[in-house]
Amino acid sequence: MRQRRRIPRLIGSLLLVAAAGVGCGEAAAGAGAGAGADGKAPGPRAAAEPEVRPLGRIVPVPASVAPGGRPYALTSATRIGVSAGSPEAREVGDYLAGLLRPATGFPLPVVDEQAARGGILLRLGATDTALGDEGYRLRSGPDGITLTAHRPAGLFRGVQTLRQQLPSAVERKSVQKGPWKVAGGTITDTPRYAYRGAMLDVARHFFTVDEVKRYIDQLALYKVNTLHLHLSDDQGWRIAVDSWPRLTTHGGSTEVGGGPGGFYTKEEYEEIVRYAASRHQEVIPEIDVPGHTNAALASYPELNCDGVAPPLYTGTKVGFSSLCVPKDVTYDFVDDVIREIAALTPGRYLHIGGDEAHSTSHADYVAFMDRVQPVVAKYGKKVVGWHQLTGTAPAPGALVQYWGLDRTPAEEKERVAAAARNGTGLILSPADRTYLDMKYTKDTPLGLAWAGYVEVRRSYDWDPAAYLPGAPASAVRGVEAPLWTETLATTADLDVMAFPRLPGVAELGWSPAATHDWDAYKVRLAEQAPRFEALGIDWYRSPEVPWPAE
Repeated sequence: MRQRRRIPRLIGSLLLVAAAGVGCGEAAAGAGAGAGADGKAPGPRAAAEPEVRPLGRIVPVPASVAPGGRPYALTSATRIGVSAGSPEAREVGDYLAGLLRPATGFPLPVVDEQAARGGILLRLGATDTALGDEGYRLRSGPDGITLTAHRPAGLFRGVQTLRQQLPSAVERKSVQKGPWKVAGGTITDTPRYAYRGAMLDVARHFFTVDEVKRYIDQLALYKVNTLHLHLSDDQGWRIAVDSWPRLTTHGGSTEVGGGPGGFYTKEEYEEIVRYAASRHQEVIPEIDVPGHTNAALASYPELNCDGVAPPLYTGTKVGFSSLCVPKDVTYDFVDDVIREIAALTPGRYLHIGGDEAHSTSHADYVAFMDRVQPVVAKYGKKVVGWHQLTGTAPAPGALVQYWGLDRTPAEEKERVAAAARNGTGLILSPADRTYLDMKYTKDTPLGLAWAGYVEVRRSYDWDPAAYLPGAPASAVRGVEAPLWTETLATTADLDVMAFPRLPGVAELGWSPAATHDWDAYKVRLAEQAPRFEALGIDWYRSPEVPWPAE
């Protein structure tokens, strides 16, 4: 991998304007979501966290919460028990122990279930089919905690809930003062959508393996299960392809602004994929074609219709590049790239982009996609493409990712809706709701504003099932929050643009529609602030959110 020197960037905190005493309605049927005896939430301006967090007062809000009984206290004697003979459960147990040990200072041995009475039990239940692949049940009381799931991913999602029920100091990497208590009661939880994604653009600005892993860990806390990696664009090619080596040695040698860029070797990409899998996230690689291809065109002259390689590009304009659709070598290139990347990717999908191909005629675009989509299937993957793919015939089983705006022309929305009615699945990523690189306000120092300003409420306060007119709710597979990096060069930049909007998009993907309530959500979001701090995450102090007093 080509390393790049990081240039520190000072991110000034924007003005904090805290809202006063907002009541929190019930977050789930029968749950109360941490409401007090009067049915209203405790005041959000408390300077310190409560010793025991109200059960279910987390993000994403659980489907069902039944508070009751005394809390469980984590102590130096606590053991983590896992289902005997289940390496998957033990892996989750080891992960949980690794999360809790630094701040608590407790040994927390991971043992077979029988040796962990009175501790934290992680059980895989073959008969708990109603919990599905990612659901879980968390029971807590003074005699112990039992976390049950049908699949290992469900145990992992349940661990994120358990983690958030503990004081935020549990996220710190040095020993902190307890107590470490979890409220008594039962949470039963399953996701609304099977697809809950986040996209990281490593093409405009390159991010190292460790920086990507850091983002993966942030996503895991909010039950995101898909990492979409945007691996190629006009400004850089970021994944090694043995059969076309200049893609990285030349095409990967720069980035927006003219920095040194970088790329992942195959081994480094596989390391990212393995790490994501350990957090129960599926990686979807994106090779954007036929547009957004200047890095490839600059690396190989034969991919250009005139046989002349353009110079490398370090600006931020879009729509000016295109592979040469009539040339046979174009399809040799596409076949080789898809073959090599598919072999490195155990997940089900491969994203072929397809957006902003303004330099490709419509006829050429259709011809190109008609030839390329079968190549994806040839190598055992299903197609994902940006919603412009609906201008062609999406392949059977394809997903299209809608990034349009409220102001997108009705005929374009109807074209996507028609594809959905014909069986094409939808991932919803409306740019004026979910694009994490959009400025919050006109004063936001980072980001872009072509889709408008996207404050925290706007990002959260919409319903995926009803968003696209004419598209059946059953066609919506889930949501994704893209983070484009034209203006973002450091992890601090990523943090302040992703947080606090990312947790809200994650909640849209996970929590039942009946729990969707901005007034309740903003109080729970405000309570995430100490956790952001403990994790070293910078974030935008939106005046729409009643953050705790500093």
